[in-house]
Amino acid sequence: MEKITLFVDILLPLPLPGYFTYRVPGEMNELIQTGIRVVVPFGARKIYSGLVRKVHHTPPQNFQAKYILSVLDHMPVVTIKQFEFWEWVADYYMAAIGDVMNVALPSAMKLASETKITLNPDFTDELPQLNEKEHLIIETLEIQKTLSLSEITKITGQQKVFNLIGNLMDKKIIFLHEELENPYRPKIEKFIRLSEAYQSEENLKEAFDYAEKRAPRQLEVIIAWIKISGRYQSTLREVSIKEINQSVTHAQSAIDALVKKGIFEIYQKSVSRFNHASRTAKDIVFNDYQLLALKEIKELWKEKDCVLLHGVTSSGKTEIYIQLIREVLDNGKQALFLLPEIALTTQIIKRIQHHFGDKAGVYHSRFNEMERTEVWSNLVNGGIETTGKRISYQLVVGPRSSVFLPFSQLGLIIVDEEHETSYKQHDPAPRYNARDAALWLANQHGAKVLLGSATPAIESYSNAKSGKYGLVTLLKRYGGMQMPEILVADIKKESREKKMKSHLSSLLYTKIQTALEEKKQVILFKNRRGFSIHMECDQCNYIPTCTQCDVSLVYHKHINKLKCHYCGYSVTPHNQCPSCGSNGISLKGFGTEKIEEELPVLYPDARIKRMDLDTTRAKNAYNNIISDFEEKQIDILVGTQMVSKGLDFENVGVVGILSADSMLGFPDFRAHERAYQMMAQVSGRAGRKNNRGKVIIQALDPWHTIIRQVIDNNYEEMYHQQMLERRNFHYPPFYRLVLLTLMHADPQKVNTSAAYLATRLRQQLPIDQILGPEFPPVARIKAQYLKNILVKLSRNKDFVKQKKILNQITHNFSIDTTFKAVRLKINVDPV
Repeated sequence: MEKITLFVDILLPLPLPGYFTYRVPGEMNELIQTGIRVVVPFGARKIYSGLVRKVHHTPPQNFQAKYILSVLDHMPVVTIKQFEFWEWVADYYMAAIGDVMNVALPSAMKLASETKITLNPDFTDELPQLNEKEHLIIETLEIQKTLSLSEITKITGQQKVFNLIGNLMDKKIIFLHEELENPYRPKIEKFIRLSEAYQSEENLKEAFDYAEKRAPRQLEVIIAWIKISGRYQSTLREVSIKEINQSVTHAQSAIDALVKKGIFEIYQKSVSRFNHASRTAKDIVFNDYQLLALKEIKELWKEKDCVLLHGVTSSGKTEIYIQLIREVLDNGKQALFLLPEIALTTQIIKRIQHHFGDKAGVYHSRFNEMERTEVWSNLVNGGIETTGKRISYQLVVGPRSSVFLPFSQLGLIIVDEEHETSYKQHDPAPRYNARDAALWLANQHGAKVLLGSATPAIESYSNAKSGKYGLVTLLKRYGGMQMPEILVADIKKESREKKMKSHLSSLLYTKIQTALEEKKQVILFKNRRGFSIHMECDQCNYIPTCTQCDVSLVYHKHINKLKCHYCGYSVTPHNQCPSCGSNGISLKGFGTEKIEEELPVLYPDARIKRMDLDTTRAKNAYNNIISDFEEKQIDILVGTQMVSKGLDFENVGVVGILSADSMLGFPDFRAHERAYQMMAQVSGRAGRKNNRGKVIIQALDPWHTIIRQVIDNNYEEMYHQQMLERRNFHYPPFYRLVLLTLMHADPQKVNTSAAYLATRLRQQLPIDQILGPEFPPVARIKAQYLKNILVKLSRNKDFVKQKKILNQITHNFSIDTTFKAVRLKINVDPV
C-alpha cells in the first residue's frame, strides 16, 4: 500500500496573520480531519493546541514543516462555517485570524504549554555551591519530580525566579520542558441507588423494618430516596447524594452505613453544570398591534433577510420574539437571541425558559470556562447526556460573544436593543460589532434576522428607510398603557432659588415622595459611578490625577480611595493639599455612590440599592439586585446605564434622570443620538403596568432640542436632524469610519509615527477623508500616549479598493522596523 504524506494548515491562538503548515505523522493520517484540535510545536520551545483548517498534500516551499505532536479530538469542535465566519470577521475588522480564534473559543478549549522544571537525571547528590533558595527548589524536586514557575514562586517566596532557574540550569542541575495543560474537566456527581440484592420488594421491606426499629436516620434516607426517585410512580429517575443531603439533615453518616450494609450503592457520572427548567408558560395572548406586526415581519422576510422592529418601550416586542423563535424551533432549526448586557440575560432568560424549558441555553462571560465549554460542546455534539436525559439546545440567549458558537441549523437571529454600543467589542482585537456580524452569519446559514429597538441606531433606521431592511413599527404600549408623562426640571433656576434638596430638584423630590406613599418604586439614573467626580483644593485648585493616565481620580467613599476608572490605579485621599498644604479640600460633582448615601436622609423609610459596575462584580450580583427589585424588596434603585437596558419592572412609578446635560456635551458626532436613546430608554422603565408613570429630567438647559424630542417621543425628528448633519460632514451612514490609534510610552515616538502614517494615507487616499493625527480627550492611558487618525471610507464603488489600500498601508507600517515598538490599534466602524 502506498504511503500517503499529509499536510495540514493549522490556526493558532496568536495575533499573527494566516495559518501555519505542519506535517502529519503517518500513524495519525486516519485521525486527521478539519475542525479538530491538534498539539503542535511553535518556535524553539513552545507547544500550542491549534485547529485544523485544511488537510492537503502540498508541502511548504520555503521551509521544512514540523510534525504534529498529537491529536486531541475524535470529532470536530469547530465547523467549516465557523472558520468561514471567523475569516470574514478577521478580514472586515482588519484583525489577525488568531485573534478571532482567541475571542471565539472558550479558554478551556485553548491549550497552551506551561514551563515545567525537572531534575537532570544525571545529577548526583554532590551539590555545588548553592544558596538557600536553590537548595529548597532541589529538595522539593526530589519529592515532587516536576514544578511549575508559579509553584517555585510560592516555595521561594520570590516573585522573579528566572535568575534562580538560570543558575541551576548553568550548573546542569535542572531541565526545562513544556507541558500542555488541559483545563477542562467534566462535572462529576455522586449518585445513589438500591443494590441489586435490594431491588426486590421483599428485601427492601426487610431493610425498611430494620431501619424503623434501630436506625431512624437511615429510615429517613430510604424514604427520601423512594420519594425523589419516584420508585412507586410511572417514571423512575436517578437520585444524587446532594439531593438526599438537602432532604435529610446529617444524612451522610446514614448513607455510608446503608452502603456498608449493601442496601445502597454509590456510583458516579458526569452531569451538566446548569439547572435546566421545565416549560411552564401558557400561550401568549397577543393584541391586534402585535398580531399585525407579526404578520408584517413574516411578509417582509419573504423578500428581505433582515427586518427592523421599531417598537416603543413596553409594546410587547419580547412576546413577538418568543413567538417567532417557537415557529423556528418547531421547524427543526436553531435560534440565537442576542442581548446587549449580561444584566438583561438574568431577567429575560427566566421568561425564555418558561416558554422553552431545557431547549434554551445561556452563554456569557460571567460563566466560568467550564460552563462556557459545556454550552459549546452541547451545540457542536447535538446535545449532552445528564441525569438520565439528553439536553439539546435549540435556542441560545447571550451577549455579543454568542455569535461565535458552533450552530449547525441556524434559522433565526434576534438582536434585541440593537442600538446598544455593548454589541461592539473594544479590546482586545477583533473589534467586531455583533449586530453587524450577525447579519453576515445569518446570510451564511440562510437564516433571518430581526433587529428590535425603541430607539434604533441611525445606521439601522437608515437601512430600513432605504429599503435594505424591512421596517415594522409598533407604536402602542401593550395593554393600552400610556407612554410615561415626561417633565423637565430646570436645575439652574432651582439652584439659584435654593430649592434643590441634595441633588434632587423640588419637582423630583415631591414625585418620589408621592410614589413611595403609593407603594410604587423609583429608579434614579446617573451615568457616573463613584462618590465624587474629583477632589479639588479650594486655595490652588489642585486636582489629584492618575500617575498612569491623563485623567482626574474619582473618589469612592465606601473604600476611601481615589480611583482611576481607566487603569485601576488607586490612592488614599490626602488630608492636606500636596501642592500648597491647605486643609481646604472639596469634593466636586457626584456619582451613584453619593446619591445612594444621601437618599436615606431625605427618605428615611425607603429601602435603597445601587446598581453599577462597583456593586455587580460578583457572578450573581446582577441577578440578586434585579430579583430584589422585582420582588419589591427595593424602593429606590440608583444606577448607571445598566438600569436603561430593556429591563421590565411592573411597579415603577417614577424615573429620575439626574443630569441630562452631561450626556449632551460629549465630544462625539453620536452624542445627541446617544443622549436621546439613553433618556428614552430610561424613561421607558416607568409605568409599564397599571398606572401611567412619570419621568423627571433634570437639566441646566431644559429647552435643548434633544430633551424636547424625548418629551414628544419624536424619534423621526431626531433622526432627520442627525442625518442632515452627518450627510454634510461625511459621517455614517454616508461614510464608513476606521479609527487608527497609535500607542507608545514615549510621546515623541507617537508623534513621529502618527505623522508618518498620516502622510502615507494622504498620499494614496483622498485628503479630505483623513482626519488627524490628533490626541484624543484622554491622551494617555496606562502609561501609553495615544494619537488618533480617523479614516473616512466612501460607501460607493471605491469602498473595496480604498479598504484594500488602507489594509496594505497599515500592514506595511506594522512590519516597518522603524516603528516596531509603536502599537497600532485598528477599529473598523468605531462606536
